[in-house]
Amino acid sequence: MKRIRSILALSAAAAVALAAAGPASAHAFVLRDAAQAGAGKDIVETAKAAGQFQTLTALLKRAGLAKTLEGRGQFTVFAPTDRAFAKVPKKTLNALAKNKAKLRSVLLYHVAMGKLTAAKVVKRKSIKTLNGQRVRVRVRSSNVFVGGAHVTMPDVAASNGVIHVINRVLIPR
Repeated sequence: MKRIRSILALSAAAAVALAAAGPASAHAFVLRDAAQAGAGKDIVETAKAAGQFQTLTALLKRAGLAKTLEGRGQFTVFAPTDRAFAKVPKKTLNALAKNKAKLRSVLLYHVAMGKLTAAKVVKRKSIKTLNGQRVRVRVRSSNVFVGGAHVTMPDVAASNGVIHVINRVLIPR
């Protein structure tokens, strides 16, 4: 119980630190503004309003997943920014865009069922994604990592779940 309280305190401190300082701060304010302006918007609308997820939203549409994440239910999305997608080789992105099944698998590896806030994420060692595989969760100092990606902005609220912004694209094994 004491360990859980420590992890929760660490999670809260990480969220405050991430939102208030460092190179991600401008990015954080854009997301917070989009989340506030988009109160009542679903995950896809919230991502669009943020302006940092054009690649993700385009790929969600191409894979036929946008309607799912616009619909009912509660989802948790570990959302790579456009900057994160820019790190993926163009050859890999083009291959995914041409293969709908692989694209869906990669995108569903970024989504979990239910609303998992940062406080819930840090209590877990792994999270089952909608592609059927699990992503590992690690907490180091004031940093949270999901599948090896750094959570740069936790808990961006949407009407049908929550978005945690990550700094790289997760590739399932």
